[in-house]
Amino acid sequence: MNMPLTTFTRQDDASQPAPTEELVPSRYALRLGDIDVMVISDGVLPLPTETMSTNADPQARAAWFKDMHLGPDMFDWALNVLVVRSGEQTILVDAGLGGQFPGFPRAGQFPKRLEAAGVELGSITDVIITHMHMDHVGGLLVEDVRKRLRDDIRIHVTATEVDFWSTPDFTQTEMPQPVPDVLRKTARQFIEQYRSKLHIFDTEYQVAPGVVAKMTGGHTPGHCVVYVNSGGERLTFAGDALFPVAFDHPEWHNGFEHDPQESVHVRVRLLQEAAASGELFVATHLPFPSVGRVAVDGEAFRWIAAFWDY
Repeated sequence: MNMPLTTFTRQDDASQPAPTEELVPSRYALRLGDIDVMVISDGVLPLPTETMSTNADPQARAAWFKDMHLGPDMFDWALNVLVVRSGEQTILVDAGLGGQFPGFPRAGQFPKRLEAAGVELGSITDVIITHMHMDHVGGLLVEDVRKRLRDDIRIHVTATEVDFWSTPDFTQTEMPQPVPDVLRKTARQFIEQYRSKLHIFDTEYQVAPGVVAKMTGGHTPGHCVVYVNSGGERLTFAGDALFPVAFDHPEWHNGFEHDPQESVHVRVRLLQEAAASGELFVATHLPFPSVGRVAVDGEAFRWIAAFWDY
């Protein structure tokens, strides 16, 4: 089912929002060649600042968050999902948190925001799961979402990721309790409910023309990123390969990383690639709309937020 292009492009209607609409629509659309892309905010998660920098000196951590006017103890961790239309296929990349987890009332927003953008859940032909943490698969466990998806929907995930969650290893993570148990339960529930819909690939798979999922590992063993290429333009959706602090301190570990050392290698490589190519760059936990470019800045990097087109 194709969506009209107007659902992915800016509107010139200057009328005031209807009472039922959000004052600030949390979606941002752009076009790469023949492919339409839309970033949708699933909301935010309040998390401890320490979670983003578990191996950092506490004073250095405090200084970074102070400079960013965040913290000092907690900050709002953004959640973004991607919708891509390539030819006859409409692809959802990750599905947000869902509404079944108490304590996160400002997350789990993507279904209503998708609808507000004029995109029906029933129009989605494919879902790419970057990894099976609860804030990436939880949205698919919402009953109202499940029943509105197509019967023939294809859910793409790496074989390594599926295998990992049969007996997940949390020995290198530093997560708030009781997060590990919730992650285990959510991943198991996701596999049980969608087993017949899973399209499992090894290291790389072209989901649609110009849309490729590629395994990176690191954050989870089967974590993947998504490359969108069309008309000589490229966008990378980096999933959880990096977080806001990564540009200044790519060496800082995140408490949700199952292999912190490999995660550093993965994000440095991705940031170097993005800086060299000048491509657009989007990630799950960068502040919405999370569209920008990367530049090398000495031994670290610099984030160049894109100018909004409106």
